Amino acid sequence: MSVALPPVLPVPTILAWLVCLLSWQTLGRSATRQTLVLLSIGAAALLFAAVHGVFLGWRQILAVNLPLLAMFVAVAFLTLTNRGVEDPDLPHGSKAVVTTAIGTHLLGAVINLSVLFVFGDRLQKSGTLTKEQMIILARSFCAAAWWSPFFIATGVALTYAPGMLWQETLIPGAVMSGIAIAYSLLEVCCVRKKEFSGYPIKIESLTIPLFLAAVVILTHHLRRDISVLHLICVVSPLGAVLFMRGRPRMATLHDFIVNRISSVSSQFTLFLAAGVFSTGIKSIIHVYPALFSLAGASFTPVVFALVLGTMILIGIMGVHPIVSIAIVSPLLLPLHPDQSQLGFLFLSSWAISTGSSPLSGVGLALVSRYHASPRTIIQSNWHYALAMWAVASTMNIVFY
Repeated sequence: MSVALPPVLPVPTILAWLVCLLSWQTLGRSATRQTLVLLSIGAAALLFAAVHGVFLGWRQILAVNLPLLAMFVAVAFLTLTNRGVEDPDLPHGSKAVVTTAIGTHLLGAVINLSVLFVFGDRLQKSGTLTKEQMIILARSFCAAAWWSPFFIATGVALTYAPGMLWQETLIPGAVMSGIAIAYSLLEVCCVRKKEFSGYPIKIESLTIPLFLAAVVILTHHLRRDISVLHLICVVSPLGAVLFMRGRPRMATLHDFIVNRISSVSSQFTLFLAAGVFSTGIKSIIHVYPALFSLAGASFTPVVFALVLGTMILIGIMGVHPIVSIAIVSPLLLPLHPDQSQLGFLFLSSWAISTGSSPLSGVGLALVSRYHASPRTIIQSNWHYALAMWAVASTMNIVFY
């Protein structure tokens, strides 16, 4: 409603912050710690800037990431389209590697993190996954961040690279995801050569995510004036209800809202805190424009590669991509880079770091749910992160 009627924006803003207060006791230790750090630094920076006469407004402080939160909730509804029962037997061999990778990628591109749990729970033995299964699941899922409009990475890129045109990152992003998956397939099938038990994916399982992605792409192509974020917020819940697996529909929907929608509460706290942090950084930059000025510099391929490498490194160390993007965005925007190029930088940092780190959301899921070793995750993925950094830096030169 606030899109059509901007004066009502305070209402969803207050409700969003209430989510943080009401769910604070249920948050994990990592989410709580990151939220408190971001809020503390952001508030201190805002107070310091206000003392020096700089105040960017309450909307910037409290509501800058509100569209992302709406997208989180909307996309969460797509878990209702999951199949409840799959074939009992697991396929084996190279074909199983390929179908598992493609299935994880395409389903994850729309249904998001729940797919990782659906596939992982089906493949695990005694609560664990093999190294090869972890590689295929994590990398194939995270590679969707390069192109999927349903992935939160796209919403973040659109927010922090405000002039980004999603259709201009779609092709290079799709190429990058294809290269990332091909790299992983070659590694598992031709280098590791271990026995692989894959997920029994069916063609009909891919129909819904491909249809929803096509609706978003086509609608955005015909109506460029409609924001991709707003489009997804409408299409996702409607598509979920239309293709809902559970019956009766109203009872299934009620159960989802009562018992499962709260899974997005940690994202609410983290992203609202990141908005405060980002606005604090911007305020400090306004206080000391000369100190943070990159006057005379330009967004060259070398700068792109150095910034991307740094963002990947700190992402692997456990810093959430939204934090590094919030820091980098106000520093690079004064260079007047191509906004789609800047968006591609953000998408690349997200896809590579989350697919390689034991401390990302995906990595923590592997560690906590499937007892993966953080050291094993890093040892299995450092060369992947390095290779994808080089490929993304090259792709930047080719497309931008």
